[in-house]
Amino acid sequence: MLIDTHTHLDDARYDDDREAMIARAREAGVDAFITIGCDLSTSQAAVALADRHPFVYASIGVHPHEVKHIGDGWYGEFRRLAKNKKVVAYGEIGLDYHYNHSSPQEQRERFREQVQLARELRLPVIIHTREAQEDTMMILREEGASEIGGVFHCFSGDAWLAKDALELGFYLSFSGILTFQNATMLREIAKTVPLDRILIETDCPYLTPAPHRGKRNEPAYVTHVATTLAELKNLTLRELAVHTTRNTTQLFKLPA
Repeated sequence: MLIDTHTHLDDARYDDDREAMIARAREAGVDAFITIGCDLSTSQAAVALADRHPFVYASIGVHPHEVKHIGDGWYGEFRRLAKNKKVVAYGEIGLDYHYNHSSPQEQRERFREQVQLARELRLPVIIHTREAQEDTMMILREEGASEIGGVFHCFSGDAWLAKDALELGFYLSFSGILTFQNATMLREIAKTVPLDRILIETDCPYLTPAPHRGKRNEPAYVTHVATTLAELKNLTLRELAVHTTRNTTQLFKLPA
């Protein structure tokens, strides 16, 4: 049993074959999915998808690229959505200084607000950080994020970020990046992460793992991430699946 902890199942690239794509993943051994909100409309879409499928769960929140669009009533709607039992996390939220689609100052302000809201809702947070590691850790510490926990999704940071995130009580989630030829440092970091703190994901339709690079990513391909991680940990795929499924179930309080 594998769980893809970070998908964007509502993405328009799946409009022609969404149900078939989900079926392919199930056939490949992916038994559950978490589909991620990046703004208000995608959060609503994630919850709607989760309501249609017993094995799909949802997160809600606003990606750092999109925080400039937060309007009156958004947080109230997130509070309403969070009452749905299929909502298991708040995110993806964080900081992204690579593109700065929203200004760094606004990103920091909205990140704080959203961590505070996640604490109010008692939901773990899903963290996106890019070229903003120090500010991300500072805000998580100052806003008491350790009380709710969470995961650094699509982890691709340095060894010190892994250490700090683990010390804060967070999990690290590995994606298809782990399979990339130039990801030597990331694979070395993955070897050091305790087995009780790792998750797996695709971030589909993005970051397609080898050997499918260049194609649209989909949840079935999380098996390649799991296989690579199992090899790094000197485990069988089944053993790795036991650990990552247990970790996912504990963090997001999923049914056993």
